[in-house]
Amino acid sequence: MSYGSVNSPEDSVKGTNAFVRSSQVGHDGVESGSSSAIRDRADGPAPGEEERQSAWQSFKGFYERNLGLFFVFMAQVFASLMTMTTRLLETGFETKFHALQIIFVRMLATSILGCLYMWYKKVPDFPLGRRDVRGLLVLRGLAGFTGLFCSYYSLSYLNISDATVISFLVPTMTAFICFIALREPFTVREATAGLVAFAGVLFIARPTFLFPRHSEVLPRENAARLFVADQSKGIVPSVPATPAERSIAVLLAVIGSFAAAAAYSTIRVIGKRAHSLVSVNYFAVLATVGSCFFILVHPDLHFEIPQNATQWILLVAIGVAGFLLQFLLTEGLQREKAGRATNLIYTQMVFALVLERVVWGTTPPAESLFGSALIIGSAIWVSLQKNKVAANKKEPVVDEERSLLGAAAAPAEEEDRET
Repeated sequence: MSYGSVNSPEDSVKGTNAFVRSSQVGHDGVESGSSSAIRDRADGPAPGEEERQSAWQSFKGFYERNLGLFFVFMAQVFASLMTMTTRLLETGFETKFHALQIIFVRMLATSILGCLYMWYKKVPDFPLGRRDVRGLLVLRGLAGFTGLFCSYYSLSYLNISDATVISFLVPTMTAFICFIALREPFTVREATAGLVAFAGVLFIARPTFLFPRHSEVLPRENAARLFVADQSKGIVPSVPATPAERSIAVLLAVIGSFAAAAAYSTIRVIGKRAHSLVSVNYFAVLATVGSCFFILVHPDLHFEIPQNATQWILLVAIGVAGFLLQFLLTEGLQREKAGRATNLIYTQMVFALVLERVVWGTTPPAESLFGSALIIGSAIWVSLQKNKVAANKKEPVVDEERSLLGAAAAPAEEEDRET
């Protein structure tokens, strides 16, 4: 009878050892496979992690490419808010502030904060600048003060949208002044654009000999009717002006633009010989001293004391906004190409229209909007033409004020040479 094969004790031991070895090998293989899988999961991105990293890199690239443009955009926001605040202080309260006092408050804050910032950053030649350009810096400051006064005084009788768009005449006027004083090129296209822009000014001023139906002051609720029959009232009532007051205000705004153009032309002559913030500081200090002097010597002028918290807030806001305007322009235009930044200043018109509608409940009439379109269109056209010419030069941006004038404001080679 056979019961099968019988293993010897040695064979049993060998079988047992072989089983143990195979078990160990299998166990080690499982551990090795598990460790390899864990390492693979650790080394490779988790599901969705790659997409998140790609989205972050895209956002970071967009941020870096457009940070300068955002700074310039915010500068235009503060410029519009400052214009609105100025008009409110001049017309919105029983205690009315003169333009000179508003200039004093704004420029005092700008000069103090500007000096502190330049001291902290150790700006070269702070505070007086190089000796060979100090006379030009004084001339730049006086011209800027004249332009600012005319612009602020016109806000007593002009809507902020009209006053804003007239300031867009500055680039064309600067090109004309540089043609007369510095013998720089002034093309037929620039001259044509200037004529179109001044035609737009006539539509904004609406003198009675051209627009007889505006010879009488319209009622407040109908003075700015455009697309709707009945407009809602704003936060404060609108301030109507007679045709004579409006014409004088427009004339002052144009003179202010011419004075600003003279200041920018002076900056053209200065070139890189003075830091842009030193130039701005001359403007701020001279405007502060000049406004204070005229208030003290004029018998009908005196410093008004704010009567409530709102007036205090508006005065402080003007000072802070004035400094932030210059700071954001400086920082933004160091990071941004002049072409895109220059065209972005026209967003002020949009902000002005929105603020005018919200605060005063008014919308400019069709004539003002048509004149604004002529001015902005001619300015953009000239800017685009100059950007085509300057595309091959690749000159760095060195001054926020020159940059806002477009390619025409690029310094000449002899001005750039260090002396």
